[in-house]
Amino acid sequence: MFGLADLIALIISAFIILPVVVFLRESGYLLMSLILGVKNPRMTIGSGPRIFKIGMFDVRKYYHLYSWYSYDSLKREGKFAYIALYAGPILVNVIVAVSLNAMIANGLFEEQATFWNRFVFYAFYYVLFDAVPMKTANGMPNNGLIIYEMLRYGKRTDYNDEPFLPSTSEVEEQYKEDSEKIEEVKEHLKDQVEEEQENSNITKSQEKEMKQEIEEDKQEDKEALKKVKKQKKEQIKEFKDNMPEQDTEKETE
Repeated sequence: MFGLADLIALIISAFIILPVVVFLRESGYLLMSLILGVKNPRMTIGSGPRIFKIGMFDVRKYYHLYSWYSYDSLKREGKFAYIALYAGPILVNVIVAVSLNAMIANGLFEEQATFWNRFVFYAFYYVLFDAVPMKTANGMPNNGLIIYEMLRYGKRTDYNDEPFLPSTSEVEEQYKEDSEKIEEVKEHLKDQVEEEQENSNITKSQEKEMKQEIEEDKQEDKEALKKVKKQKKEQIKEFKDNMPEQDTEKETE
């Protein structure tokens, strides 16, 4: 049965273990590109709006969802560089998972064994889906398939016209442009909301005045009607009082 302990474990896995494992995976690209002589690298942690940026590290609002690495160019290029770059994430997660697993086996993390066992599980999970050649959900090849195609056929299959991975400079510029557009749209919507609120207030005020005028007109009409009825009653009474007695007797007979 799924209980409170399982819920806590799920939250820890989603918001602590998975983001760290994904960060380690992306750091594999970074470490290998540094060896190959990278220019203008950037590590983006998470997705969505930016929270802050320090050096090459760009932290986004939804830090627990996705991460990626990009750069402008490499000094060393070619078949070896291509394979090494995409093998970097696999190697990092393998080294971390095997090292932690050995430590757990030797009783180094007895009190936190459950936590570290999960960590090792997710590290091997990413190794499996990175190393086994396959296409991802969006139809793009994973790292294993990219390496396999290069080793067997000597061709690139990452479908990027940019050097290996998307250019950092262009991604950064596009992000700035998108952020500016979003801010412009927000300001425009804010102005529209304020204008609608003002118009709404005017309409309500006018509607209130109109209702008040209608009520006053109704009251005046009622008073005028009362006066007319009163006058008619007085006229009828006066007519009866002035009527001759003979005529009244005839009418009675």
